[in-house]
Amino acid sequence: MHQIVSHPVDTSRRWFVLATVVAAQFMFGVDAFIVNVAIPTIAAELKASAAQIEAVIAIYLIAYATLVVTGGRLGDIYGTRNVFIAGVAGFTVTSLWCALAQSGPELIAARLAQGATAALMVPQVLATIHLLFADGARARAFGIYGIVLGLAGAAGFLLGGLLVTLDLAGLGWRAVFFVNVPFGAIIIAAALKIMPMAPRRAGTRLDIRGAIVLFLGLLCLIGPLLFGHDLHWSPAVWGAMAAGIAIIAMFLRLERAVARRGGMPLIDLSLLSDAAFMRGLVAVFFFFLANLSFYLVMTIYLQKGLHIPPLQAGLVFVPLALTFVLASRHSGTRAKHRGTLVLIEGCAVQIAGLAALAVTAGKIDAPSAIVLSLVLTMFGYGQGLVMAPLSSAVLSTVKPASAGAGSGMYGTTAQIANAAGVAAIGAVFFAIESAGSARLALLVTSALFALSISVCAAFLTSVRHFTA
Repeated sequence: MHQIVSHPVDTSRRWFVLATVVAAQFMFGVDAFIVNVAIPTIAAELKASAAQIEAVIAIYLIAYATLVVTGGRLGDIYGTRNVFIAGVAGFTVTSLWCALAQSGPELIAARLAQGATAALMVPQVLATIHLLFADGARARAFGIYGIVLGLAGAAGFLLGGLLVTLDLAGLGWRAVFFVNVPFGAIIIAAALKIMPMAPRRAGTRLDIRGAIVLFLGLLCLIGPLLFGHDLHWSPAVWGAMAAGIAIIAMFLRLERAVARRGGMPLIDLSLLSDAAFMRGLVAVFFFFLANLSFYLVMTIYLQKGLHIPPLQAGLVFVPLALTFVLASRHSGTRAKHRGTLVLIEGCAVQIAGLAALAVTAGKIDAPSAIVLSLVLTMFGYGQGLVMAPLSSAVLSTVKPASAGAGSGMYGTTAQIANAAGVAAIGAVFFAIESAGSARLALLVTSALFALSISVCAAFLTSVRHFTA
């Protein structure tokens, strides 16, 4: 049994602490979208291949996904305050490295390190809110967290386009990473001054070996999807993917061995036998498979296919992001009355949005930024209906004692799916686009998005006993 070792937590300045930790979460959320807007400019200046550009996004997600559970456990061992500050410091330094990168491979390496440090920082945000708000103010605190999370997308799109367009001090795309440096420094200073020491959980152990094996397995499985086209899909590419599958199978055996020795495996193995939860994770995988990759494809299409400047391209997504926030705000209320049907409805609205986008791109040679922004709001609304209550639906079958482990597996699955989507769907888009047809590339990938969301909806129909 684990024992908590610490003095009572000081909650006197908890609202200021909340502002500090959600500022870090906001910085993390903005970073996910601000990079997308800058991708075409990065590719042109660094002469990076399509595979390298996909890897800039995917490697960040893989590193984050494989280490986020370890980051949470480090907070238990060393205290959320200490690990939070270390994570923000690491994220700030690695953002500076990204800004100074001189080649595609160097930027990929910097993004790998940035993803790893994000995995230290982000788990401490929810842990801190959970610790400081155990009373009636809890709902308000999580409400603020949710609003900030939603607005980060709109801010990322807008800020990315603005920074690239303004070209401050001749920095160009590098400003999208430099911007994290002063904000990171302010967050660290605030955390050092007001963030209380949190309880430490004695007996918590790390499964570093498991995290490394999972990372290598995902890298071997997803990496070839990124670079397969550049390597002409040689036998070595398929061999690497087969090795990735074998390594992931070895990871599961390793986790069982850790459990037999009385250790703490990276995943809760008992959840693997929960059929409803596993079906829910499949739905999560297919939902997020079509999530971040959608924004990557649309950003490339807007800037390279339609030659829309970065600022206008960023503005195209702002109505989508705001509609997403609005849908997220009332999806919980709808879910109380309609259960999993609200998720199915959200998937249907997303598919309708993709269909409208395909018709628009197919009928109009060069649709304007305004027309595209209006069409995309439908997709954003549907996504907002699904995103907020999805975790509650999938975790509703998990026993309370396994809630933390289930949440960790949910988050890891979502980020792995994001990385796989960027690799697989992005590869299809770039392959068709390189043949000279950006419009066809968008139409084909839109169909793949719709298929992915349809599979998500099919698996969601098997999730029962959902409580919002």
